[in-house]
Parts: sequence; structure tokens; C-alpha cells
Amino acid sequence: MDAVLSLRGLHKTYRLGRHTVPALQGVDLDVFPGEMLALTGPSGSGKSTLLNLAGLIDTPDAGQITFNGQAMTGLHDTARTLLRRDAIGFIFQSFNLVPVMTVADNVDYPLFLAKVPAAQRRERVRQALERVGLQAHAEHLPDALSGGQRQRVAIARALVKWPKLVIADEPTASLDSHTADQVLGLMRELCHAQGAAFLMATHDARAVRRCDRVITLEDGLLVANIHTTEGQTA
Repeated sequence: MDAVLSLRGLHKTYRLGRHTVPALQGVDLDVFPGEMLALTGPSGSGKSTLLNLAGLIDTPDAGQITFNGQAMTGLHDTARTLLRRDAIGFIFQSFNLVPVMTVADNVDYPLFLAKVPAAQRRERVRQALERVGLQAHAEHLPDALSGGQRQRVAIARALVKWPKLVIADEPTASLDSHTADQVLGLMRELCHAQGAAFLMATHDARAVRRCDRVITLEDGLLVANIHTTEGQTA
């Protein structure tokens, strides 16, 4: 099976005043369709940098990113933006829903940006909300929902465009244990059902247990790559 995302020899540094801070120091990683992968490590280990590179939000100082079989080196900003819009979903700790838009309109927004015809958009939004159990809340505003319901909306919004890759940044950090378990179960079910690859940065042990593989970063280096379902370490 070909990887959705391949990272080879990624290096990234940042300037902090007069100092140069190495965020990533030669990271290699493959992420496969239908795989749910946890990215762990202490604060400052490089998790956010890796997510930004994997999500095509930032570019590495050195190394190669291949997404869906296409090398990203030298790709101009417009092409990267279109790939993010059409093929990558994002789920955030703070949900990032538009407060003045209904649940349905929040989920519809990525399809609207992609210029999907209106009839197709309505049906795909209906299906996405049905899959996350929120069809009855389609016309509600986000503020009328619980935290778990808002995260479900965010999941529906990320998956409605049938992405190849979903980037999730601490998606359960704002949720209580029961709600977090429901959300994680839903993410895993949809990950496998749609064949999307999930790359999730998390400190949550509950999330780690739900993933197929656990990647650990320390000081910008990949120090562990554990296949949880097979009990093997790569």
C-alpha cells in the first residue's frame, strides 16, 4: 500500500531573537490510508512543526515531503493551498467553527470553497452530519452545542470533502472523559470507513490507545515508532 504522506529527512529551524532553534532534525515518516497515528512527545519536541509541515501549511528547510504520490518540493503557494483545500482536513482543540454560521453551513463551507455544486453539497453535508449523529442540529449555531457536539461538527467538516489526510491537533483536550471516548471512537470509525489517514498530535493517553501507531518526538528527533495493534516496534 502506498503512503498518503511520506516525510524524508525533514529539517526545520526557527529564529528566536539571536538564537536558532532546531524544531526538527531529520525526521522520516510514512502515513498510510486508513491509519490513525498518534504523535506524542513533550512540549517543544517538534509536534506542532511536524503537523504544519504534514498539512502543507509550512515548508521544511531541508528534506522531502511527498503527498498522495506528488513531491511538494518547489510547489508554488497556490497549488499547496488547493491541495489543503481539497485533500486535507483539519481538526483543532478549539474546534474553530464560525460562530455566526449554522452547523450545516460550517460543514458546508469547505465544499463551498471548492465550488462543489449546491445539490451535491447539500447531500454530502446531510450524510456527514448523519454519520456524526448531528443531523437534528443542522440549523443550530455552534454556541447552542456542547463541547463534544462542536467537536463532532469539526470532524464532519474535516471529512465532508473526503480528504486523503486529516491533521488533528489535541482534538480531545477540551473534552471530558466520556465525550472524548465517544469522539475518538467516531474518529477511528470514520478513519477506517473513508480510508483517510489521521495524524493526531496528542498528550491524551485515551487517544493514544485508540491509534494504530504511536510516534514519539524528542528534541526534533523521532525516537519511537510503535505499531500498537500488532505489538511491534519499527
